[in-house]
Amino acid sequence: MAVIGVLALQGDFAEHIKLLEGIGVETTEVRLIDDLRKIQALIIPGGESTTIVQLMDTFKLTEEISGLVKDGMPTWGTCAGMIILAKEITENRPKPLGLMDIRVRRNAYGSQVDSFETDVSVPVLGEDPFHAVFIRAPAIEDIGPEVKSLADLSEHGVIAARQGNMLVTAFHPELTQDQRFHSYFLSMISGN
Repeated sequence: MAVIGVLALQGDFAEHIKLLEGIGVETTEVRLIDDLRKIQALIIPGGESTTIVQLMDTFKLTEEISGLVKDGMPTWGTCAGMIILAKEITENRPKPLGLMDIRVRRNAYGSQVDSFETDVSVPVLGEDPFHAVFIRAPAIEDIGPEVKSLADLSEHGVIAARQGNMLVTAFHPELTQDQRFHSYFLSMISGN
């Protein structure tokens, strides 16, 4: 069985780990280059994107993670993780990894007080809606031709997308009890 690493520099990495362990998945916290050698897939969690990028640089993880993703390691970015994986962001910081062909705007839905929850249709997860938690959420403003939209909100556009081995969500599936997004990520690891 694959070991999923969760980047544990800042943000809600513990919530991802708890949910994954609840469905019987082996996980490890990723803080150092050696931790990357133990995993077959990576989650970059929500948090503060500028802080996460600075810590990735400090711990010399930026090039290692970029190389693993380019080599096909399944990688999922939630909220701040989506900003980090993006090819381009509309603001001048942080510098994203430039891996997924999306343009992202940070804090697109407003400040902390503008955070919200709503049910969304995600066809790859089945017919039942997914309860999505948006906290100072980024927005995908544009997607490239190789990117597949998995979910959208009519007034906000694409909120979940996939490009090959990369998955992004503007919201936080780890803050719910719904395991379907994590199970979908597991299916990407097994080649679906």
